[in-house]
Amino acid sequence: MAHEALPQPARDYYAGGAADEITLRENVAAFQRTVLMPRVLVDVSRPEPGTTVLGERLTLPLLIAPTAFHRMAHPDGEMATARAAAAASIAMVASTIASCTLEEIAAQGPSPRWFQLYVHTDRSLTERLVRRAEAAGYTALALTVDAPRFGRRYADMRNHFTLPDGITVANLAEEGREKMDIVPGGSGLAQFIAKQFDASLNWSDFDWLRSITSLPILVKGVVRADDARKAVDHGAAGVIVSNHGGRQLDTAPATLDALPAIAEAIGHQAEVLMDGGVRRGTDILKALALGAKAVLVGRPIIWGLAAGGEAGVSRVLQLYREEFELSLILAGCASVADITRDLIRQRTS
Repeated sequence: MAHEALPQPARDYYAGGAADEITLRENVAAFQRTVLMPRVLVDVSRPEPGTTVLGERLTLPLLIAPTAFHRMAHPDGEMATARAAAAASIAMVASTIASCTLEEIAAQGPSPRWFQLYVHTDRSLTERLVRRAEAAGYTALALTVDAPRFGRRYADMRNHFTLPDGITVANLAEEGREKMDIVPGGSGLAQFIAKQFDASLNWSDFDWLRSITSLPILVKGVVRADDARKAVDHGAAGVIVSNHGGRQLDTAPATLDALPAIAEAIGHQAEVLMDGGVRRGTDILKALALGAKAVLVGRPIIWGLAAGGEAGVSRVLQLYREEFELSLILAGCASVADITRDLIRQRTS
C-alpha cells in the first residue's frame, strides 16, 4: 500500500540501500537463517513483553528508529508517528533531519523520546540542537557515527533526490541551515550532508559531547566489538548495533551477525540495542536472545505512515506487539528475562 501511495523518488529514498544493496538484503536474511529452539511445558499463561532501557520502562523492547523526512510519506510527518508512538506507549527516536521540528514531535504525547544527533562542522549548531532536545524533554541522545559522508545510493542519484516543495530539514531550518540544491548527476541530500556533517568526528568529539550534556548518550552505528568497547570506555550509556539500514558501507555485516560479539564485549556495563532487518515478532525475540536489550524499527514505520498516517503506524506497532507476545508464548518464555542464548541455532543448510 505504501509503495502505491508514494511517488518514486520518495519510495526509492526510503527503500534503497548503498551500492549493490548486499548489506540491505543481508540484514533481513540474517534473521531468516537464524532458527528458534522453543521450550515446552512452561507456564506462559501471563506473558510480560515489557523491558527497561536506560532506566525507562518500555511496554515492548522496540523503539521507532530515527528516520528522516516523514512528511514525504504523509502530510503530518513525524507528528503522526509520534502520536501513534505515544498511544502505544512505544519509545520514539527523533531524527536530526526530520521534516518536523524536535519541539513539534515532543509535543505529540508523553511516551519516552530520544533525539538522534549528527555532529555538525559548526559545533555551536550541534550544541544548540542538544540544548533544544534537553528543553523539549528528550531523555537520551543517540549519536550517529557511521555517516561521515552518505553512502552511494544509486536510486537517489538517478532521481537527483532533493526534498519536495514545502518540506524542509525542519530542525536545521530553525537554524537557517535548510538549503538543499538539486545536483545534476547526483543526490542533493548527499551534497547537503557533506557540507553539514563533520567527517573529522572522533573519540575526542564524543568526550566533548559528554561534557556539554547530562543526557545519556548511545553510540549508533557500531558493528565492531572493539568500537563498542571504546564507546563504553569513553562513557557511553549504550551502543546501537547498526549499519544505517544498509545505506552506508555496502558489504558491512548484517547487524544480527555483528550483535553477539558486541554484546559479549560490553557485558552488563552498558545497554546494547540493534536495528536493521527487524520485520517480525520472532526477529525481536532472536535479537534479544543474541544480546540486545531492545530493537529499533525504521522502514516498516514509514510504510505504515504512507499507507495510513497515524493509524497506519499504530497498526504496524500493533502487529509487532501481537507477534512478539505470541513469539514469547510459543518459545516458552513468560517474559523477556526468560529469553536466553540457548533459544538460538544457526541454520546449517
